[in-house]
Amino acid sequence: MNPTTTEQTDEGALPLAPKNPLPLRQLVKLVRRLDTGQEVIRDAGGPVTRIQFGPKWLFPPIVAVMSPNAVRDVLSRNDASSERCVIHEEVQNMAGDSLFVLPNEQWRPRKRALQPVFTKHNVQNFGGHMSRAAQQFVDRWPDGGDVDLDTECRTVAMQSLGRSVLGIDLNERADTIARCMHVASSYTADRALRPVRAPRWLPTPARRRARAAVGAMRDVTDEMVRACRADPTRDAPLVQALIAATDPEAGQPLSDEDISNDLLIFMLAGHDTTATALTYSLWVLGHHPDIQDRVAAEAAAIGDRQLSPDDVSRLGYTVQVLHESLRLCPPAAGVARLATHDIAVDGYRVEAGSLVAVGIYGLHHDPSLWPDPMVFDPDRFSPENTKSRNRWQFLPFLGGGRPCIGEHFARLETTLALATIVRAMEIQSLDEGFECDVPFTTVAKGPIPARVRRRN
Repeated sequence: MNPTTTEQTDEGALPLAPKNPLPLRQLVKLVRRLDTGQEVIRDAGGPVTRIQFGPKWLFPPIVAVMSPNAVRDVLSRNDASSERCVIHEEVQNMAGDSLFVLPNEQWRPRKRALQPVFTKHNVQNFGGHMSRAAQQFVDRWPDGGDVDLDTECRTVAMQSLGRSVLGIDLNERADTIARCMHVASSYTADRALRPVRAPRWLPTPARRRARAAVGAMRDVTDEMVRACRADPTRDAPLVQALIAATDPEAGQPLSDEDISNDLLIFMLAGHDTTATALTYSLWVLGHHPDIQDRVAAEAAAIGDRQLSPDDVSRLGYTVQVLHESLRLCPPAAGVARLATHDIAVDGYRVEAGSLVAVGIYGLHHDPSLWPDPMVFDPDRFSPENTKSRNRWQFLPFLGGGRPCIGEHFARLETTLALATIVRAMEIQSLDEGFECDVPFTTVAKGPIPARVRRRN
């Protein structure tokens, strides 16, 4: 029986997290499958389970946590008890210092400087471009037709990010940037998940491709930082906000290199997560025409005009649909932390040096938390159903000490795009399944075919 979770002061008195009973060969494959693999691991070993591939000095233990209490105990702890892990180190080595990868001591002043930029109020200043990008998707198909939702939604996300993050139209470079993002994220994730990795100084073909991809994206971000330094009136709200940002305690501004690195990560993370959330939402609505019609009616009631950030408060059911989509297809299937000393997690002891893998996908699909977890039901997120729900049960943008700083931006953008498209177009999904890859964030695997037509 799982010991009762209490405020433990003596972790040494707690039992170790139970060892997962699955064969090591199977566990190796499951650990590399960052979404659905979590369910198999959870069902076999419970919501807190330990995986040990060999001697601790060679293979640190992996402790998978997938219950609300366990996730809370990991993510809400004092930063001193957990630190970034090998995944962050690989991203840092490839793409430089950024808010995502900095160690806790360096992360705090960067977070203080950036936090005001991403408040709900400020996000509205550069978060309205998604409606225009979504309307361009609608306008591309005046007579309807067969489309690939993944391609279309990636185009929408790229257009919106280009205007809101960099202040430029990325259409001409969209294919190049999308390819570069895929190459870079696939390389870093694959390398981080390998039990044995080649030395970083070894110039492998994959590493050279990833370096070139990051370099191509950095050329874009460096160019925009220089342009905004030269012209403070240039219409690039996020770049200008980062240039103006300072640490409120130390008063230090960000260097141009820091700004460029953060812009690079915002593009990497923001493009895939926004595109996949929108793609999945449209695909699942394409299988539920009654729910789709309700979203369309809610958006149409606002009027025949471009939707703005101020309209989100009137799109309550659309937000419920988005939340249920994020539950079923979370943008980050999981996140990892390195335990810097022994910690108590849901009544168990996690040893110092363990890689603590927080399974968001496993948490979101746990039948003990979500009855019929694979059923799409936006009413799970009605006001009455969310009122008493454990706050650690639904974490599409993580939580605790290092949550996603772009959460407000992502929610705003995706809600406006979803409402804009469904208000104007009927979506009929042509594939029964939505296959995913999880190289770094969750992305659609291959085309997502659908048939669209204008609403009367």
